[in-house]
Amino acid sequence: MSYRRRRKMQIPSLICILHFMNLTKGQHGTDIPRCRRSSVCQAGCATCSALNGCLSCKPRLFFHLELDGMRQRGTCLSSCPRGHYGMRSPYVSTCTKCTADCASCFSETFCTRCHPGHFLFRGRCENSCPKGLTANAALRECTECPTGCELCVRRNMCVRCEADMYFLHGQCHLTCSSGFEPDIQLMQCIPPTHCEVGDWSGWGPCARKRGVRVSRRGKETRTRQVLRSPSVYGDPCPHVSETRKCVIKKRPSRL
Repeated sequence: MSYRRRRKMQIPSLICILHFMNLTKGQHGTDIPRCRRSSVCQAGCATCSALNGCLSCKPRLFFHLELDGMRQRGTCLSSCPRGHYGMRSPYVSTCTKCTADCASCFSETFCTRCHPGHFLFRGRCENSCPKGLTANAALRECTECPTGCELCVRRNMCVRCEADMYFLHGQCHLTCSSGFEPDIQLMQCIPPTHCEVGDWSGWGPCARKRGVRVSRRGKETRTRQVLRSPSVYGDPCPHVSETRKCVIKKRPSRL
C-alpha cells in the first residue's frame, strides 16, 4: 500500500480524535465516542457522531462547522455559506470564514461584498474610496461616476451633480437639452410650464363709448382667467379678453 493511500485512510480517524479530544477533556467516567459509518450519518458525511454531526465529508464536499445552540456541529456542503470561502486540499476541503470586514469573499484576500460602512475596491473593503470614486452606500462599493457627477448609485446613474451642472435623467449637463429649461434653485433640467386658461365668461352688457350719448352702437366684452402662468420657456398665455360690437336696446317708454 502506497504512503499517500495510507495517509488518506488515516484522515477520518484523525479528524474524529481531534473533534472529541476537547469534548472528553475533564469529563470523568466517560469514554471517547466512536465515529459512526456513513450509513447512519446525514447526507454528505463520511463519518459522524450523534453530538457533533459530520466529522469528515465525502469527496468534493466542504466541511463546515455551524452553531447549534452552544455547540458546534459539522456539516458537509457542496458550496460554502455566505461569509465563508472554500479551501480545497487533497484530503480535507473546508469552509473558512472571510475577514472581519467582508460580508462575502472569493478567497482570503479577495472580498466580493462588504459589511455596511465599508466599500469594495479591487477586492478589498475600505473605510473610504480613493479620489475620483464615489462611496456607494447602496452597493457598498467604490463607484466611478459619470462626468460632472458628484454622487452616483451606479456607473451610469448620477443622483447629485457638481456645481454649475444641471441634473436630468441621472446625468449632469452644462445646459439643458431641447424641451427642458434650467431650474437655477434646484440645479435641474425641468419641463417648461405652459400657460393654462379657463373658459370664457358670458358676454357683458352692451355699452357706448365714453362721451357718446346719441349712438345706439356700443361694445360688449367677455373674459377668461389664467389658471397657470407660464415659465420662462413655456408657451405664453393667449389673450384673455375679447370685445365685439353690439346694438344698445331701447328702454321701454314709461306711460
